[in-house]
Amino acid sequence: MSSENPEKRRLVYLLTGGCGFLGQHLLNVLLEKEDNVKEIRVFDKHIDPSLVDLSTERVKVVLSQGDITDYSSVLEACHGVDLVIHSASLVDVWYRVPEKTIHAVNVGGTENVIKACQELGIQQLVYTSSMEVVGPNVKGDTFIRGDEDTPYNVCHNMPYPKSKAMAEKLVLEANGTKVAGGAVLYTCSLRPTGIYGENHNLMKEFYMMGVRTGGWLIKGVPQNTEHGRVYAGNVAWMHLLAARALREHPERLGGEVYYCYDDSPYKSYDEFNMQFLSGFKFRSLRMPLCVLWMLACFNELLRWLLKPVCSFTPILNRYTLAVACTSFTVSSDKAQRHFSYRPLYDWEQCRSRTQSWVDTFPLNNKDA
Repeated sequence: MSSENPEKRRLVYLLTGGCGFLGQHLLNVLLEKEDNVKEIRVFDKHIDPSLVDLSTERVKVVLSQGDITDYSSVLEACHGVDLVIHSASLVDVWYRVPEKTIHAVNVGGTENVIKACQELGIQQLVYTSSMEVVGPNVKGDTFIRGDEDTPYNVCHNMPYPKSKAMAEKLVLEANGTKVAGGAVLYTCSLRPTGIYGENHNLMKEFYMMGVRTGGWLIKGVPQNTEHGRVYAGNVAWMHLLAARALREHPERLGGEVYYCYDDSPYKSYDEFNMQFLSGFKFRSLRMPLCVLWMLACFNELLRWLLKPVCSFTPILNRYTLAVACTSFTVSSDKAQRHFSYRPLYDWEQCRSRTQSWVDTFPLNNKDA
């Protein structure tokens, strides 16, 4: 039996984007479920000081403020780190963020993380990608229970999915490259479907839209549309399992991609969200799909006309409507085969935990 001090074998994890929606779920799952960690370093541009209070006697939470687009900041955050989970990303499909900024964060930031790993001898990098590196595309091609090898007509015409696809390519190409000290960098990429859960801004925005319209929510997406939604806690759990397996079986996971899904029911986006918002007595106004398309086109025209004077970026545009109308569901069988992924939380737990958060929304629309 080895006489090595077990304390020395415990790891330092770096979470880029660790103060964001998914980042905080990652932090919580690591604290609760990972025994082989002594420090979780949370790197983000906007730091939440309260996260330090999550430190335990065994695991220290350390905040590291910096910009993912600044290599010196990334390099400093990576010093002394054993494994990086790179989740820092700008998610935008509403034209709210300039394309140049999205590229700088999602692609340039990923280049910085890879370079820092190579310079400092870090051997494991888990990347948070997205199903949108594949689809849905705006042509309406469906993807039903697809897996990582299912053919699909990939067509990117928005900066966000384009940037995520480029970043994922960089991560996968970095697998097997040499790092300082002569070791090898091993990488893998996880592609969550539409993430939901506590502190999900888009669900809160969906609620606020109902408030602004006096309790009316417009619907028109075909009722047989199915999307795969995945609970943030299960996405975090898959990251933890992938990180473990990447250390133990790098030859199996290195250079691989994995879809990330759980047991959440297949429903359209609006029907899925309404499961949690039904207590607010919102009323549905169903419109013909052709009317929604005209409204989406009008929104884009108005956005263009108003651009010189103000920012008009509604949820509904041609891209978001195309995505909402296109069935896209995946299988996580590969993750189960390669590193024994099964959801940490079943659907009832996911529903209950999310509902508890939604129940904190104001009941009185005037208070929202």
